[in-house]
Amino acid sequence: MRWAEGFIAVDWGTTNRRGYLIGSDGSLEQEMEDDQGILSVPPEGFPSAVAELRARLGDRPLLMAGMIGSNRGWVEARYVPTPAGLDDLAHQLTWAEPGFAAIIPGVSHSTPDRADVMRGEEVQILGAVATGMVSDHAMVCHPGTHNKWASVIGGRIASFRTVMTGELFNLLKEHSILADLLSHPAVADSSFELGVEHGLAHDDLTSELFAIRARTLLGRAPAEQAASYTSGLLIGNDLRIGLRAAPVGEIIVMGRPELTRLFAVALKVAGREAREIDGEEAFLAGVRKLAELIR
Repeated sequence: MRWAEGFIAVDWGTTNRRGYLIGSDGSLEQEMEDDQGILSVPPEGFPSAVAELRARLGDRPLLMAGMIGSNRGWVEARYVPTPAGLDDLAHQLTWAEPGFAAIIPGVSHSTPDRADVMRGEEVQILGAVATGMVSDHAMVCHPGTHNKWASVIGGRIASFRTVMTGELFNLLKEHSILADLLSHPAVADSSFELGVEHGLAHDDLTSELFAIRARTLLGRAPAEQAASYTSGLLIGNDLRIGLRAAPVGEIIVMGRPELTRLFAVALKVAGREAREIDGEEAFLAGVRKLAELIR
């Protein structure tokens, strides 16, 4: 095994992939990002896609996270049930190439009335905990296509809930009657904050979405504000769900800065303290710790 010489870490999602060449001393030597997510690769095409990654970043062992381990990815990786820590992930890797290409398991949470899964976010959350960026008792909000609200207890992911906020916004933008209005950029302005306030205070999401178009048609709201209001409305509704598990205390908002900024503003509207953490930094912290555990 050649992990001590460095390795390639890959965050391989549905629509994008990000690769990082980690040196023997843990330093980031090179990185890349493209749109070759798992949906862009046919089932038989993953060996070629992995070879292309190595051609760009070097012939090193691979440590992969995200949808690459789904039933649509290269090799399906198991889910580790909550409570889950980094040691659980390291001990249940799925080897696509024995000793040379490992897929990190996802995490599942199951109760009599609810079931949930995550792939990829667990590396960021537990990496941030392991390196002290996040306390071992915390509530983490991880914005994305499928936003996660994860409760960390004793340094482990104890429970979590997924809200399809990002995917819903994209579907509305591409396929709904609001599509023309949502072509404008969504920014954290006063319209966004009004949407957040409505989403926090009301349970009429599907009705209020149509009202956005009606107000525009009747001249009661400018079309340029619709995207920001819609984003705020969806995020406010998201917070109303997620904050039930966090009645007090700081909320860690982790992920891509353009998304964490929106959620941090929304949390301020909700009267909550938020601290943003860059998801890429947390991911690198997680894969470095995992590589140490499997050497």
